[in-house]
Amino acid sequence: MRKLLFTLFMVVPVMFLQAQRIHYSEVEPEDGRQLNYEIIGRVGGTINVYKNYRNKNDISIYDNEMKIKSRINLQFMPEKVGAVDFIAYPDFYYIIYQYQKKGVAYCSAVKMDGNGKMLGDPLDLDTTHIPSFSDNQVYSVINSDDKQQIMVLKINRRDEKKFLITTILFNKELQVQGRNRMAYPSSDRDGGVFSDFIMDNDGDVAFARCAHSAGREYISRVDFIQKLRGEDSLRVVNIPLDNLMLDEVRIKADNANKHFVLSSFYYKQRKGNIDGLYNWIWDKKSKAPAASSSFVLGDTMRLDARSDNAPLKSAFNDYFIKNIVPAKDGGFAVLAEMYYTTSRSNNWNRWDYLYGYNAYSPMDYWYYSPYNSMNYMRGWDPYGRYNNNYSGTRHYAENVMIFFFDPNGKLTWSNVLRKTQFDDYSDIFLSYQLFIGNGAAHLLYNQMERRELMLNSSSINPQGELKKDPTLRNLDKGYTFMPKFGKQVGPNMVVIPCMYKNYISFALLEF
Repeated sequence: MRKLLFTLFMVVPVMFLQAQRIHYSEVEPEDGRQLNYEIIGRVGGTINVYKNYRNKNDISIYDNEMKIKSRINLQFMPEKVGAVDFIAYPDFYYIIYQYQKKGVAYCSAVKMDGNGKMLGDPLDLDTTHIPSFSDNQVYSVINSDDKQQIMVLKINRRDEKKFLITTILFNKELQVQGRNRMAYPSSDRDGGVFSDFIMDNDGDVAFARCAHSAGREYISRVDFIQKLRGEDSLRVVNIPLDNLMLDEVRIKADNANKHFVLSSFYYKQRKGNIDGLYNWIWDKKSKAPAASSSFVLGDTMRLDARSDNAPLKSAFNDYFIKNIVPAKDGGFAVLAEMYYTTSRSNNWNRWDYLYGYNAYSPMDYWYYSPYNSMNYMRGWDPYGRYNNNYSGTRHYAENVMIFFFDPNGKLTWSNVLRKTQFDDYSDIFLSYQLFIGNGAAHLLYNQMERRELMLNSSSINPQGELKKDPTLRNLDKGYTFMPKFGKQVGPNMVVIPCMYKNYISFALLEF
């Protein structure tokens, strides 16, 4: 049996099959629906959650039954904070935050224990002189899946003809391992954007620079770019597309096989329908592509994927890749979800959704951050795109297609999780969370049952067999889950934020 080796990064934690107990935290008066938050993790036997409202930054500390132990005000943080990132370990975690003061952008870090105690003074990781009109978010923070490598990076666009990329690599103790500055040629005429910046366990970084067509409907050129640990240069490999037109490009590090996996939907003609999936694998050992493939989405698969009685030819036009999950043998799974909106005033446009003003787009600032993990707190959804919460907009998140490819990028099997989700003005209760346990992948998602959103779980095994899991126990109808913002906090525990009477609460699910 092929066992999937899923990396523990952001939304891909581990859990067992069936929920046995659910503990809900008591609602705190300060935690209204406008609260910004992030689940840090289970640290030293307590569960830590970061909370921000306006200029107030707190850490709430819960026990294993989600009873509040204390709420610590982070007095060391300035009033106006930009991006905030967290990297958690079993007995401590880092808060890495950005702020601006008198024309200088700071990226600083504090080490904390599970009881909210500072384990040392704040440490400045880097500073940057910026114009007064620049954003507070100058830096991006990325880490390897094993959390042994941490990187702070920034991009300078002061020169219109090139990007200046600065990277600072740290180890687990936040000791500097290397500081590098590299140039990459740029042209705004191609409407180019960066993909995700991904770092593997060796400290090597990979990303893609994607050039668009004149109308920005598709990607016409992709450069795969590596920044190897300790090098002051970028290694650029042009990916031959063979007349294919790519959609959004996603990249994932496969640490077990020393690969970087790139995947994207593709078109065969301008303003056409999505025709298939393109996969490209870079092998670090041979320093060459290991495989590339273009898989055509046939009529049978389109019948499975489409919503209601939508035309077959457009069945995948509203699908977006959410996860690339490496397997131990060099294969990988690609999960794509159907997402779209309807509105009385505006027509849904896939390309505006992908390539409108977002964190990847070229900006007028001298410095900008390629992306930030907490953008959803500021009106950005977890896909990294702007969430248009204007009046009259209905959000839909429907079927999830799961594809499994072998090490050569050839399709082994596929299946579809059928779900129907929609909500007006917001998508915070939509989509799903992916977990692995008991030899299967599990997707947690809300489904309307008797006019109530109920948390459901479905599982798919390594052979591609999909089944509905037993109903989760102890579900309280007063709480509405937001599963896509959940996070694993232990070998058999996951915390999911909930909405309770217009307040944010947190539920601990023990499996």
